[in-house]
Amino acid sequence: MLSSFSDQLKHTNEENHMNITVYCGSNFGDDPHFEEAAHALGTWIAREGHTLIYGGSSVGLMGTVSRAAIEGGAPVIGVEPAFFIEAGVAQHDLTDLIVCDTMGERKAKMIELGNVFVALPGGVGTLEEISEIITRVRLDLGPHECFLLNIDGFYDPLAAFLASMVDHRFFDQCDLDRCHFPRTVEELEHLVSTADERSALRCDGPLLLQKAG
Repeated sequence: MLSSFSDQLKHTNEENHMNITVYCGSNFGDDPHFEEAAHALGTWIAREGHTLIYGGSSVGLMGTVSRAAIEGGAPVIGVEPAFFIEAGVAQHDLTDLIVCDTMGERKAKMIELGNVFVALPGGVGTLEEISEIITRVRLDLGPHECFLLNIDGFYDPLAAFLASMVDHRFFDQCDLDRCHFPRTVEELEHLVSTADERSALRCDGPLLLQKAG
């Protein structure tokens, strides 16, 4: 089943549809706007005919974004370690549920399947996942850019921390410019739809600098 659906995902990419990997919390958080944004994101993914790739759970914001996408008719692929499924938190009615052994395998599979990467508000797991994407942006390993839905300023502290890394010369402004912090799903939609206009942007990242040296 996995190999056949992987072929389907490749075919979807060729038709200019997107496989959107979404990272988010397994809780709802303390702000109702977080859940509203998760629902709006899942609805938009379905409306535009895209595929949702996410962590497979039925709880918190993960459940909200997946249910909205499912209700809208989008293909929804969950990637979840077996120990979460045993705990009874897996989402039902998914197009496919990919079961893995470890959190590292889950993260790698979600990167492999996705070509657009979005973080809703979440906890340390979400932070770990989107941090790896930011690192891949920095190293030009793909994706070219990433998106953190900054609902009610949730990601303002992270944006400030990354800016501090730029100030201390551990990170480049050119790379930070490829990490977007839209404050609404509508702003995210615009950024994703205009990504090709920014695709020529390249940075002299650490790998290129090492080669030049």
